[in-house]
Amino acid sequence: MDTMRERFTAVTSHLLDEDPRLAVVLAEIGADGFRDAAARHPDRVVNVGIREQLLVGVGGGLALTGMRPVMHTFASFLVERPFEQVKLDLGHQGAAGVLVSANASYDWPAGGFTHMSPGDVALLDTLEGWTVHVPGHPDEAETLLRHAYRTDERVYVRLSLQSNGTPRPVSPDGFLTLRRGSAQAPVVVAVGPLLDATVAALAGVDATVLYATTVRPFDHRALRAAVAGRTAADVVLVEPYLRGTSSAAVAEALHDTPHRLLALGTAREELRRYGQPADHLRAHGLDAAGLRKSITAFAGRSPAAD
Repeated sequence: MDTMRERFTAVTSHLLDEDPRLAVVLAEIGADGFRDAAARHPDRVVNVGIREQLLVGVGGGLALTGMRPVMHTFASFLVERPFEQVKLDLGHQGAAGVLVSANASYDWPAGGFTHMSPGDVALLDTLEGWTVHVPGHPDEAETLLRHAYRTDERVYVRLSLQSNGTPRPVSPDGFLTLRRGSAQAPVVVAVGPLLDATVAALAGVDATVLYATTVRPFDHRALRAAVAGRTAADVVLVEPYLRGTSSAAVAEALHDTPHRLLALGTAREELRRYGQPADHLRAHGLDAAGLRKSITAFAGRSPAAD
């Protein structure tokens, strides 16, 4: 199976042939994948070199001319390093484009903390009007990318090497209800590539499971429907980025429903022994065993009782 990033390169290269409005802006990273597309469309595949602030600035300029720019590099270099340009050259100018990242929170630990970006979605939350897609499979990434290119919105597509085994019929309009539990069961919102681990963690556990690949805007309606009729609710967020990133969105959705919230995700503490991605999942409690322990304890049950 190809990776999400490989699918992004293939789909985007193909669409460059079909849509004269589409342009790709790179900062060295990913340039090899677009070599053939750049030969066919040298005016619409732009490599600015290792200048991430310029990458976003050029994208903003292209957008102001009526183009649909796609800006791509690692998440830490796409959102964090040029954040001022994302804020001003896109948001303040009223320009729209598509940011497509790679490496997610810790896909390449050997690159060190400079190449990790667990706080990217939380950072974009400080800005107005961003749609955020977090696919969990290359097929889902293709669906969400094609939709993002057709819109005139500011969109962030967060790609990862982590992937679920099976694609789901995702929609940019909201969450997918995968399983319904009893009226007392917690409602678990699993985001993107953490779905498989979440489902494994909930084997034999009474729970409602919502699958989220579009996290901004947050699907208030789906969450409210999942807890409809309850006097109180337990909600669990399982996010592949900074723990608690969507906590405020849950509070807003359930503002008139008493609820408890367990937010699971990447911890704020920096892990200085980089290891492999699986080591980070375990350290943050985001593997199936860690998720099961946290969720069953939150629901008032011990893992041994299941």
